[in-house]
Amino acid sequence: MNADWVSIPDSPPSLGQFLAFDLQPVPLIPIIGVALAAVYLLGAVRLWASGRPWPVWRTLTFLLGCLIIVIVTGLGVEGYGYVMLSVFMFQQLTLMMLVPPLLILGLPGTLLLRATPHHGLGRFVLRFAFIGLRSRGSRWLLHPVVTVPLFLFFFYGLYLAGLADLILALPFGHLGLELSFLAAGILFTIPILSDDPLPVRMSFPARVLDLTAEVALHAFFGVIVMMSPFLLADSFGTPPPSMGVNPLADQGIAGGLAWSYGEAPTVLMMLYILRRWFHDDTSKAALADRRSDVHGDTELDAYNEYLAELRNRELRRPW
Repeated sequence: MNADWVSIPDSPPSLGQFLAFDLQPVPLIPIIGVALAAVYLLGAVRLWASGRPWPVWRTLTFLLGCLIIVIVTGLGVEGYGYVMLSVFMFQQLTLMMLVPPLLILGLPGTLLLRATPHHGLGRFVLRFAFIGLRSRGSRWLLHPVVTVPLFLFFFYGLYLAGLADLILALPFGHLGLELSFLAAGILFTIPILSDDPLPVRMSFPARVLDLTAEVALHAFFGVIVMMSPFLLADSFGTPPPSMGVNPLADQGIAGGLAWSYGEAPTVLMMLYILRRWFHDDTSKAALADRRSDVHGDTELDAYNEYLAELRNRELRRPW
C-alpha cells in the first residue's frame, strides 16, 4: 500500500474528502475516461460539421458515463478505495452497473461506423471493426453463457472465494480490477441494451430473463456480505488508525450498497427494456395491420377458404 504508485489518505472519510481533487500517482483510468470522451466528441462533431444528424442526448449520455469514470477513479474516493471495502464496492458497482448503460446508450459503435473516414487510417479502423463484429469470438463474448458467469464472478468469486486478496496484493492489482469491472459490465450490458450493430441480438424475453436473474443473485450477494461475521477481504482489514474506520462495520456498509445501490441501475434497465419491448410489439402489430389492409391477410384468407371447403363438403354429402 505504500508503493510509489499509490497514495493513501489518512483523514477520516467524508463527502468532502471523497470529492476532493486528489489524483493517484498513476491516474490510468481517469485518462482512459477523458480519452473516450474526446474520441466520441470528435466523431459527433465530425458528423454535425458535415450536416449529418447525431442525437445530442446520446452524446450527453456517453459523456456523462465518461465523467463518472473520472470522478470515481480520479478524485479522493480512489485513495479511500484502497483501504475501505465500502468505497471499493461503491466503485465496483458504479463501474459495472452505472457506467456501462450510459456508455452503451451513446451508441459508440454506430458513431464509429458513421464518423470514421473510409480512406487512409480510417479504412483500416473500419475493416478491423467489421472483422471483430463478424468473428465467432465476438459471438461468444456477448453470449449469456459467458457474460452472466463473468458478471457474477466479480461478486461471488472475488469475495467469497478469497480471490480479492490475491489480486489486490499484486502490483497494480487494484487498477486491474477496476478495469475488469468496467469491461465485465460493458460485456454484460451490450446484448441487453445496445442498438449498435451486433453479431447476435437477444430477444426481449431473454433480456428480461437475464436482468431478473442478475437482480436476484446480486441482492443475495449483498445480504451475504451484510450478514458475514468475519472479513471477506483481509486487504481492507487494516485501514489507517487516523481514519477511525471499523473494518467489519465498513463491510456491512459495502453489503448494503451491493443490495441497494447496485439494484437501482438494473431496475432502470429493466424498465427501459420493457418499454422497448412494448414499443416493438406495437410497431409490428401496426405494420401487420397496414399490410393486411393493402394485401389482405393470407393466413386468415386461407383459413376461411378451408372452412368454406369443409362446409361445401358437408352440403354435398348424401343423406
